[in-house]
Amino acid sequence: MKKMLALLFIVFVFSDAVAQDLSGKWHGMLKVGAARLRISIDLLHSDTGYSGKLTSVDQGNTTLPMQWVKVNGTDLSFRTSVGNIEYAGSLKDTLIRGIFKQGAQQLPLDFGRAAIGLTVAKRPQEPKAPFPYVIEEVSFKNEKENVTLSGTFTKPTGAGKFPVVVLISGSGAQNRDEELAGHKPFLVLSDHLTKNGIAVLRYDDRGTAKSTGNFQIATSENFATDVEAAVAYLKTRADVDLKKIGLVGHSEGGLIAPMVAARNKDVGYIVMMAGPGVKGRDVLLLQIDLLSKAEGMPDEEIKKQVKLMSGITEILTMNGDTAVVNQAFRAMLNNAYMELPDSVKKTVTAPVFAAQFSRLSTPWMKFFLGYDPAPALQKTKIPVLALNGTKDLQVWAPQNLPAVEAALKKGGNKKYTIRELPGLNHLFQEAKTGGSSEYAEIEQTLAPAALEAISSWIKKTVN
Repeated sequence: MKKMLALLFIVFVFSDAVAQDLSGKWHGMLKVGAARLRISIDLLHSDTGYSGKLTSVDQGNTTLPMQWVKVNGTDLSFRTSVGNIEYAGSLKDTLIRGIFKQGAQQLPLDFGRAAIGLTVAKRPQEPKAPFPYVIEEVSFKNEKENVTLSGTFTKPTGAGKFPVVVLISGSGAQNRDEELAGHKPFLVLSDHLTKNGIAVLRYDDRGTAKSTGNFQIATSENFATDVEAAVAYLKTRADVDLKKIGLVGHSEGGLIAPMVAARNKDVGYIVMMAGPGVKGRDVLLLQIDLLSKAEGMPDEEIKKQVKLMSGITEILTMNGDTAVVNQAFRAMLNNAYMELPDSVKKTVTAPVFAAQFSRLSTPWMKFFLGYDPAPALQKTKIPVLALNGTKDLQVWAPQNLPAVEAALKKGGNKKYTIRELPGLNHLFQEAKTGGSSEYAEIEQTLAPAALEAISSWIKKTVN
């Protein structure tokens, strides 16, 4: 899934004494292969010292509070409360120049006051005002889990009851535009659909941007109740055709859409954009293999990674006492660490190595690894459009589309369409390799072929 690629958790490490006033906002650009990630830091100086936060601009403006901040002369350090990433640098002239570290990886990263090193990525598809449709800021309540979701509702101009879709984002904390890698896929998609006569509701994930709730402890099942709350909200609107409410889910959202449709009679149709058709464990293991090859990793290293992850996923999907599972998980990581070359151990300690895998033991990941989408798909009797790009290396079409079709067919659903879109990656961009490092480099946000496939199918379905 697209944000199963780890979200950027940054840690900056420096020394004790406070001398240079470095308060305020700083900007930097982290170069990871061909990808470019904009990072900003906000530092606050008070009588008790420094505090602050870090924001990954191109990953949905993900913001992390700093665990501690220290300044010693022209040296600055700070650490976030999560992750295992470090940075050490010094103020030289007008720039903080330093090294970004994550495990054994080290990358140069400089910060400047005036967006030094930053360029505005070209995103020609992002819509600009004035808009030929109605835009409304909305909020609705998930009463079941006491979460308030904030979002945007767009509809064609004029009176009437319109067909409508709820957009469901992929894995990771996403805002209403599903923003990542400098792109806003749901902004582009909602603009296209609304211009084609289809109203759209998109919203910030729980605990993200303007929505309340705790994202970190939620699973796909919890997110499904947020979608149901969105559907319930749409039913209160006089401008919505209640018989034409649909769901469009991307990646994990494509997993959630059938979960909701299988049990909610108010949903009239669904679109699965790179939605899994097999268990998450199988999706993840193949994803590691394909993405690693695309990024040029040696075959032997890929085999080791897949073997390690296979063992980890087997443990995390075990039934049994949580303490026993966690103990087995720690033991496997310890054994894996002992097999590392001594040259690696010199720069990566055992706790650091274990921390790299800690996110795998979250409630979300445990649920995802063991969840089989087939039963929900078998219960889905409404029209379904399942799309995948042929260069999608995260949810591989040959693995997932046949499984989706088989489950729908087994459930007796004859109202489905399965399509592979040539040359498109996991974000439905026209891509060269399909590797994740291309996402930010590609100017296109959503291929016209994908937009047309979705809008034309919905219009045909609701008419």
